[in-house]
Amino acid sequence: MRAAGCQTIRSEKKSGAKRGSRTELQILLDFLPAGDTLVVTRIDRLARSMKDLQDIVHELKGRGVSLKATEQPIDTGTAAGKAFLDMLGVFAEFETNLRKERQAEGIQAAKARGVYKGGKPRIDPEAVRRLAAEGMRRSHIARQLGISRGTVYRFMPPRAPDTRAPSAGVSREGEGTDADPS
Repeated sequence: MRAAGCQTIRSEKKSGAKRGSRTELQILLDFLPAGDTLVVTRIDRLARSMKDLQDIVHELKGRGVSLKATEQPIDTGTAAGKAFLDMLGVFAEFETNLRKERQAEGIQAAKARGVYKGGKPRIDPEAVRRLAAEGMRRSHIARQLGISRGTVYRFMPPRAPDTRAPSAGVSREGEGTDADPS
């Protein structure tokens, strides 16, 4: 990157397909002023889908920032570079989709052979129920076990509906009052 003339270099280890989880990318996009050039090694390192790539390029263009790739002939400052960018984006998305399909096929084949059992359970439902039976509040259970409150609720038996009669002195409009409505 230094050889390409970059002054600021950022890298990200996350491989998420969603742009929102890529904090380094967002910091970089927020940082770039008009007239700068975003330099990446390859387009597939910048965006994981064609839509994401188009959104990033559109955002950069709107701010007056160009995009270059060091290992691919891409420069959004030229018509040929823009066309090549779109073609590579399509192929990158195609490759991602193929990878997902192969992974799903591999999982199905492993399940058919009986060797795929899924991930190890990380939560002990009995521990959740035991702590609840001991009277511990659900938010405390979540904190103690390192799980979310929603997960605690998922393992809890549903609460019985409140069948108690309304308490004395509570009056709902039109119900149980001796007052003359006129």
